Amino acid sequence: MHRLLLVEDDHDLRGMVSETLVDEGYLVDQAPDGQRGLHLGLTRTYDVMVIDRRLPALDGLDLVTRLRSKAVAARALMLTALGTVDDRIAGLDAGADDYLVKPFDLDELSARIRALCRRTTDSTDALRVGAGLLDLSLRDAVLPDGTRIALSAREFELLRVVAARPNAVHSRAELRSRVFDEAAAASIVDTYVYYLRRKLGRSVIQTVHGLGYRLGSL
Repeated sequence: MHRLLLVEDDHDLRGMVSETLVDEGYLVDQAPDGQRGLHLGLTRTYDVMVIDRRLPALDGLDLVTRLRSKAVAARALMLTALGTVDDRIAGLDAGADDYLVKPFDLDELSARIRALCRRTTDSTDALRVGAGLLDLSLRDAVLPDGTRIALSAREFELLRVVAARPNAVHSRAELRSRVFDEAAAASIVDTYVYYLRRKLGRSVIQTVHGLGYRLGSL
């Protein structure tokens, strides 16, 4: 069963959409504002997030941006009354995967969610890294603009291990044993984190002081 997050401040609309999706077999968590949506998005794993553009407490664009900055990989469908080209571009640039303008037909919403769920299922040959990807078949990184960056075997494996559990903090000792098992010192992890940051930007892997490293974003 696919798990969805629905972030919508309109009580009646939220209830109607949630009821429809539950009837179609989805597990649905609801949030009435951006702050609650951020908390759920960071603490639970979803296949698709349906997020209203205008939300109290935290705007929908800011919500998607923050979730992507924390390497949340769930597909995001943004709902909005703002239907201009610039508004759609802003949503997609923030990290949304699709955009649906209000008022919308529930059948169309359901079809778009099914399409996003298929994309989630079909993307097993790649891991999300913020708005970018780690291509597991070609073993390189794909930036948000589509640029591909070649990685060495160890750079790729280090990023793969971290990206496979995007919300976990990985200790240097753990990463040394999983990626560099023949290396004597855990400092080799720091060296390859430096290499990845030099190629992909400093935000690709976050330092959690005193604990280790966590996936960032491209």
